[in-house]
Amino acid sequence: MASNALMSCGIAAVFPSSLSSSKSKFAASVPLANVSCNASSRFTMSAEWMPGQPRPPYLDGSAPGDFGFDPLRLGEVPENLERFKESELIHCRWAMLAVPGILVPEALGLGNWVKAQEWAAVPGGQATYLGNPVPWGNLPTILAIEFLAIAFVEHQRSMEKDTEKKKYPGGAFDPLGYSKDPKKFEELKVKEIKNGRLALLAFVGFCVQQSAYPGTGPLENLATHLADPWHNNIGDIIVPRSL
Repeated sequence: MASNALMSCGIAAVFPSSLSSSKSKFAASVPLANVSCNASSRFTMSAEWMPGQPRPPYLDGSAPGDFGFDPLRLGEVPENLERFKESELIHCRWAMLAVPGILVPEALGLGNWVKAQEWAAVPGGQATYLGNPVPWGNLPTILAIEFLAIAFVEHQRSMEKDTEKKKYPGGAFDPLGYSKDPKKFEELKVKEIKNGRLALLAFVGFCVQQSAYPGTGPLENLATHLADPWHNNIGDIIVPRSL
């Protein structure tokens, strides 16, 4: 139905005179669900993650990146929905930090992300950064520092009762003042969540690749695939070569 509506608007834009003719009944015969066409042949439609499927009533499209995606109906409870929005945004930001952090060192020839953590499995292992020893770089000390730092930040964030400020604190976290223009700020919110979701998928892909080819990084896997794409691909995982 959506495709028919889009097609009708597109045809109307190209052949306005023929469709407006009294001899043509095509335009009147095509249902235009959720679509509106004006005299300039423009149309508006709310983007959906699954065209033709009804949007859940509790997802009204007001949140950045809301395309009605909730097949398990996890957000039916308003309190849970707000918590999920916040959790997704935070995970997206972590993923957007992690993905460049994985790709850049490997691209510079400084090793991959899997080998970078091998020191932690060695008793008394010493953490290094770009080949240099990290002060207090033993595993118990690093874990303690990370625990205290993250616990402090999360406690401070939990004290904020404004749900929007919890997700977009601004201030020192917006040194370039992107949030000063409300219209631009709304656009940036959508871009952030879209890039964050892409980063989440990328990180899952890195984990799957590493599980299939232990000890390898994503750029190494990409180079292997490009060198022989017919033999080095996902088929190696789904169908073992022994078969």
